[in-house]
Amino acid sequence: MKLYTSVGPNPRVVRMFLAEKGVEVPMEEVDIRSGVNRQPEFLAKNPSGQSPALELDSGAVIAEITAICEYVEDMHPEPALVGTTAEEKANTRMWTRRVDLNICEPLAGGFRFSEGLKMFQDRIRCIPEASDGLKAAAQDKLTWLNGEMEGREFVGGDSISMADVLLFCFLDFGQMVGQKLNEDNKNITCLLYTSDAADE
Repeated sequence: MKLYTSVGPNPRVVRMFLAEKGVEVPMEEVDIRSGVNRQPEFLAKNPSGQSPALELDSGAVIAEITAICEYVEDMHPEPALVGTTAEEKANTRMWTRRVDLNICEPLAGGFRFSEGLKMFQDRIRCIPEASDGLKAAAQDKLTWLNGEMEGREFVGGDSISMADVLLFCFLDFGQMVGQKLNEDNKNITCLLYTSDAADE
């Protein structure tokens, strides 16, 4: 296997997931700032032109962070970061979906349409007027999640999962691009500031 990676929270999720699993794979850095990911050679591997992408020994390429992480989990079940039973897997997928749609997506969109506009305006359809609303929506859902996490250490229960890795990487990214976590969300700040999760 080989992981095509780059700067940004999405590839960091996969790198951190691999590190938590104790799985090492060769990595190739893709310079997304200069648009290498939009060139024919990379698009032949991943038509969406996004990072990360995992190239398998068969030559097949898997993209999208949750798909890559679940593939790694299937190939290396221990330690389980998705789950070992049908119920555990469903719970992890539920929380991962909630974090992804309600927090990560609006947080990333808020960045792309404002601080990151110069980089993204010629690559994707940008909606600058939506930036403030997207950032606020992400903060609203973080406050909701903080309430849901009362009494538990991790997003989906008593142990770290894919949902925690996803949330950590995007919150850490948000801290760097003007979307700081509200300090009143103590259950989440605990995850952000005391995590000893390895990165890469």
